[in-house]
Amino acid sequence: MYLQKKESVAKFKSKKALIGIVGLGYVGLPLMLRYNEIGFRVLGIDIDGSKVKKLNAGISYIEHIPPTKIIEACQSGFEATVDLSRVSECDALILCVPTPLNKYREPDMSFVINTTDAIKPYLRSGQIVSLESTTYPGTTEEELLPRVQECGLVVGKDIFLVYSPEREDPGNIDFYTRTIPKIIGADTPACLEVGTALYEQAIDQIVPVSSTKTAEMTKLLENIHRAVNIGLVNEMKIVADRMGIDIFEVVDAAATKPFGFTAYYPGPGLGGHCIPIDPFYLTWKAREYGLHTRFIELSGEVNKTMPEYVVRKLADGLNERSQALKGSKVLVLGISYKKNVGDMRESPSVQIMELLKAKGCAIAYSDPHVPVFPKMREHDFNLKSETLSRENIGSFDAVLLTTDHDKFDYELIKVASRLIIDSRGKYRSAASHIIKA
Repeated sequence: MYLQKKESVAKFKSKKALIGIVGLGYVGLPLMLRYNEIGFRVLGIDIDGSKVKKLNAGISYIEHIPPTKIIEACQSGFEATVDLSRVSECDALILCVPTPLNKYREPDMSFVINTTDAIKPYLRSGQIVSLESTTYPGTTEEELLPRVQECGLVVGKDIFLVYSPEREDPGNIDFYTRTIPKIIGADTPACLEVGTALYEQAIDQIVPVSSTKTAEMTKLLENIHRAVNIGLVNEMKIVADRMGIDIFEVVDAAATKPFGFTAYYPGPGLGGHCIPIDPFYLTWKAREYGLHTRFIELSGEVNKTMPEYVVRKLADGLNERSQALKGSKVLVLGISYKKNVGDMRESPSVQIMELLKAKGCAIAYSDPHVPVFPKMREHDFNLKSETLSRENIGSFDAVLLTTDHDKFDYELIKVASRLIIDSRGKYRSAASHIIKA
C-alpha cells in the first residue's frame, strides 16, 4: 500500500499524471482547463459525441468559456473522447456528472451509478477516483466504493477514492476554479493523501475533512443555507407586498448592518443545478433515519410557488388595465437562471413561460445570452430571442423581467413598455406602469 500511494502522490506532484475528466459540462470543462494550463495532460471523457467533436475542433459550447481557451488546450495536448476503455490510461478520474431529481423529487443517481459501472472494467491499481457531483451523504461509501472494489482492487491500498464537491459559479468573475477552496473527504488516510496531492496542484486552498460523508454533507449545507434564506426573503416579499412595503428597499437597508446579516434578494423562483435540487437530496436521505426535515422542505415549498406568484402579479396588472391574461402578448426578459450567463438549468423563467402558455398568453422572450431556445428535457418552445427596440417592446401588452442581465437597456425598456412586471427589483423608483413581483 505504501509504495502504491507513494508512486501516485509522486506522479501528481511531478505533473506526470494523466488527468481524466468524466463529464465535460459546467463543472468538468473549467476543471479540465485548469489542469491543462498548469502543465498536466488531460483526457476528457463524455458520452455526448457532439460535445466531444466540438471540443476536439476547438469549439466551446459554454458561453463564459471562450473558444480560444479550448483551442489552446487542444494545442497543448488535451483531447476528448467517448471511448471509455481509455479510462485505463488515466491516473486520476474525476467524475463530474449530473445528479438531478426524478419526477417524485427523489435523487436520480443513474448518471453516477451508470458512469461508475461503465468505467469499473478499466480501473487499475494506482488510480484515484474522485466524485464531484452533488449528492446525499453516503453516496461515495455506499455506491462507489463497492463498485470500485468489484474488480478486486482494495480502496485505500490498491486504488484511492475521495469525494470533493464542485463549487463552480458560472459567470462569477470574482471567483474561479483555482481560487475557490476545495473540500476533500476520504475514508482512509491514504485516500486523503492522494486526493490532496491531486487537487493541491490546481487549487490554491485545500480543506480536508474526516470522511466522504462529511464532505457530501458540507456541500448540501452550503446550498441548503442559500435555499432556506432565499425562501425566507421570498416569503417576506409576499408579506411586504400585502403591506405596501418594498422588500428590496428593506433588504438594502438591512444590508447596511455590518454584522449578523447577509443580504439575500427575492426573485421569480430558484434556478441552476444546485439550489432547487440539492436540499431534496438531504430530505430524502433523512427519511432513512426516521427524520423529517421540515425547515428545508418548507423553504422548498415557498420557493416553488414563486413562478405562480409572478404570474398572478402579471394578471393583476393586466386586470387593472381592463385586459385578460388570456390573449395578452407577453415578452419575457431573460430566460437563463441567473444574470449574465446562458445557463438554462432549472430556470424559473421557463416555468413562468409554461404557466403563461397554459393560460393562453402569446409569449416571446429576449435574452442576449440565449439566442435560440435550446432543447430541454421538460420544455420545448420554438422561439428565438427578440431584438429589443422601442417599437418591438411597445407592441407587447406586458414585459416580464425575470433575469436581470447587464446587457439589457433598462431605460429603453422602461420608456417603451406599457406594463413592466419586475421580479428582480431592477427598477427601485416607483412608476405607475411598473409592478414589483
